[in-house]
Amino acid sequence: MKWLNPIKKAALATVIGSLVCSSIANAEIGEPEKEELKFGFIKLTDMAPIAIAYENGYFEDEGLYVTIEAQANWKVLLNGVIDGSLDGAHMLAGQPIAATMGFGTKADIITPFSMDLNGNGITVSNDIWEQMKPNIPKMDDGRPVHPIKADALKPVVEKFKEEGKPFNMGMVFPVSTHNYELRYWLAAGGIHPGFYAPHKGDTSGQIDADALLSVTPPPQMPATLEAGTIYGYCVGEPWNQQAVFKGIGVPVVTDYEIWKDNPEKVFGITKEFAEKYPNTTLRLTRALIRAAMWLDENDNANRPAAVKILSQSNYVGADYDVIANSMTGTFEYEKGDKRDVPDFNVFFRYNATYPFYSDAVWYLTQMRRWGQISEDKSDDWYFDLAKKVYRPDIYTAAAQSLIEEGLADAKDFPDFATEDGFRDPQTHFIDDIVYDGTQPNAYINKFSIGLKEGDKL
Repeated sequence: MKWLNPIKKAALATVIGSLVCSSIANAEIGEPEKEELKFGFIKLTDMAPIAIAYENGYFEDEGLYVTIEAQANWKVLLNGVIDGSLDGAHMLAGQPIAATMGFGTKADIITPFSMDLNGNGITVSNDIWEQMKPNIPKMDDGRPVHPIKADALKPVVEKFKEEGKPFNMGMVFPVSTHNYELRYWLAAGGIHPGFYAPHKGDTSGQIDADALLSVTPPPQMPATLEAGTIYGYCVGEPWNQQAVFKGIGVPVVTDYEIWKDNPEKVFGITKEFAEKYPNTTLRLTRALIRAAMWLDENDNANRPAAVKILSQSNYVGADYDVIANSMTGTFEYEKGDKRDVPDFNVFFRYNATYPFYSDAVWYLTQMRRWGQISEDKSDDWYFDLAKKVYRPDIYTAAAQSLIEEGLADAKDFPDFATEDGFRDPQTHFIDDIVYDGTQPNAYINKFSIGLKEGDKL
């Protein structure tokens, strides 16, 4: 067993204890208690595991008869899971965490399955891009050097401020990865993205902001940019590539470049659902794991087939070429500047589907950094909340049953006997700040922009 500090030992004990108590890690999974299910999603390519589990018959293999339904926005989707009109859904990773915490909505939501890594980008309008370009180093062939940091945008934002004009940008939801990634990128370049102060009734997120961030649903991002209502946005695919195809904007950075192999969406269900239907929960997790494996197997050989499925109007509904631009291992920045980014969308590699506690802790650190968590919390508070929401015990039981049946290979998963739920310290951030999930408060204190221990608005 690898060396574990006391925090990690406690986390490992929690996982092992849950597995022993449930007696399902090495036992045959029973029949589903609920067979007919309805799952929700937003029209983004990272809903792919749900579509593939349906189209490839993995849900049916588990005795589950699933209906999949697109939702208008993230709030409607979350409310559907809470009120039971949806049995589960493709969710922003921050949604189950915030709901359990009671930010915005109070509900006990859990996730047994992380849906993907990476998959987002930040796009600016053509006009803003032209103003940024003089600030960006060029390669010998004249193309911009990537990653492009927000340092190149800062003089543009300062010019807007001098002229008394607000610099508006869009993100998809207050507790979305996109909000935190856009804030991270801006702050790393010295641009303040603003604070929240829910204890004062201010949930705008625009206190002291240099750039004003507001919510726009993902499919509406390109049109909102084209209308000039916002000057840039952070969103998942295919809505960055759509801006390139329409000739209205330029993606300047991907989330892979902001935080290499960052966790993105999760599959969310209520805690009540998991407790009432434990076999159903395990079986839907098995189906999603198999779908993720299929999406990444043989060096993404199945991606063109996946793109064809996702381009259907009942799923993402964007043109095949738009979706393929990022789903098949490339990403196009300026029109004609297409570069290889084989890990832009990761669905199974690098333990993408395992619900790591440290992933949840990172989201919580950003909620605290920007004021969505109003007061200091102890490190243990972060760990305890992460363990309420992220459920590696369910994931482990589902994965082990697939391994025992010969449907999966143990080498493709974490070592369940020693896994503690915390990734090793992560170093690949655009500002070179190292993230160690076992030290949330120490991490928060590293940033020059953002709340630190002892700070309160």
